[in-house]
Amino acid sequence: MPMTSVTDVFAALLVIGLFLLVAKTLRARLTVLRELFLPASVIGGVLALLAGPQVLGRLVGAFDGPQVLTDGLLPPAVGEVWGQLPVILISVVFAALFIGKTIPSIGAIWRIAGPQVALGQTIAWGQYVVGIGLGLLVLGPVFGLPPLAGALLEIGFEGGHGTAAGLADTFEEFGFAEGTDLALGLATIGLVAGVLIGTVIINWAVRTGRIDLDADGNPVEVARQATDDDLDDLDDREGELARREHDETATTDPLSVHIGFVALAIAIGWLLLEALEWVEVNTWGGEGGLELLVHLPLFPMAMLGGVALQVFLDRTGRGRLVDRHLINRISGAALDLIIVAALGTLSLDALGGNLGAFAVLTLAGIAWNVSALLVLAPRIVPQHPYERGLGDFGQSMGMTVTGLLLMRIADPANRSGGLEAFGYKQLLFEPVVGGGLFTAASVPLIAQLGAVPVLIGTFVLMVFWLVLGLRVFGPDRDAPHPAEA
Repeated sequence: MPMTSVTDVFAALLVIGLFLLVAKTLRARLTVLRELFLPASVIGGVLALLAGPQVLGRLVGAFDGPQVLTDGLLPPAVGEVWGQLPVILISVVFAALFIGKTIPSIGAIWRIAGPQVALGQTIAWGQYVVGIGLGLLVLGPVFGLPPLAGALLEIGFEGGHGTAAGLADTFEEFGFAEGTDLALGLATIGLVAGVLIGTVIINWAVRTGRIDLDADGNPVEVARQATDDDLDDLDDREGELARREHDETATTDPLSVHIGFVALAIAIGWLLLEALEWVEVNTWGGEGGLELLVHLPLFPMAMLGGVALQVFLDRTGRGRLVDRHLINRISGAALDLIIVAALGTLSLDALGGNLGAFAVLTLAGIAWNVSALLVLAPRIVPQHPYERGLGDFGQSMGMTVTGLLLMRIADPANRSGGLEAFGYKQLLFEPVVGGGLFTAASVPLIAQLGAVPVLIGTFVLMVFWLVLGLRVFGPDRDAPHPAEA
């Protein structure tokens, strides 16, 4: 729906801020929310959903309540704006992924994070294999969903809330608008289940000696001492440089300058996307040919724009101009807005109408991710497989920060060097899957080529990374410790 006015946009952003404030207060007061490590944005999004027309509004209508509350506490104009925010702001999140990070050579990344890359890629491509396979065998024949439903597992679990919301226009363009709601539901279930299942696996691994105890005893107890802000600040401690003090006499606020860096990355990505679309229209995509890039959203190209910008800054000696801490804050704020807006406008009718298919996808996705951690990680990651594999498991359940949290619980002192390996792994992972180019292109690919060719392609890639991980790395192979490389 179109935005009605600038005032409506401003009001919609303020309302999100209020929900985040309430959610932060609840998280500080309710122990169960902290123990689940639920971010304030998810809590705020659920509160917004409850306060909106789908829950409060329907309850008021069912019980003949006040007419003023038939749309809940949210004015219709706010809902209209919220429906558009995720598609726009997701480009900010992805543009900021690599700005302010030193981009090492591929060889250096491979030496340090090769096992993590192989494991993460195997899990991601496996989600496509499981999802598309279910689409052909169960979701379509039994529940009547289109073949596009096969991409939901990777988009919702590996991609997370931001990716699911950012692909709303793509789903709608191909006649599967409810796909956005199903992907958001998967991301929400994955987030909660990732923390709960991950914690259970950590306790089991500790009791069976698969995770070594440190001098302080059970690492789970160390994690329980986390403060309310730990979840928000965890990425900032992932091997990043400490925040630099800026010149107080500067005429422009550093945060404003860094918003400009993000804007420049998005602009580079937009130019790149326009160029690729022009090439496609004038080559293989013309006269009824294969159209793929014209359906590609902006956010994966914005990510490449951020990489290009950072490479330029590094090569010209201007990398010091960027403070990664401020970039993280911009990205984090955008992601909070996306999650609250997306969950607040989540269609309960779409979930309810596809509850059986949703349950099948959820159970199958969790089973694949848990199996990858318990069966594949010890055979691919040569050192500390559970401490390091938990990062890939958590990320595969919906959020990178979930993986970081689980790694911190299992290895609070980072003796395994897993944080460095996990961080480097993202440079060879996120540009492709987990919200990268293939994730964004998966829906158009299935629509244009059909589910079977995409299933075959993803199966080949899954087997490639699996065999590579087993043959090149594995417990009997020597691999440099990330902390020593």
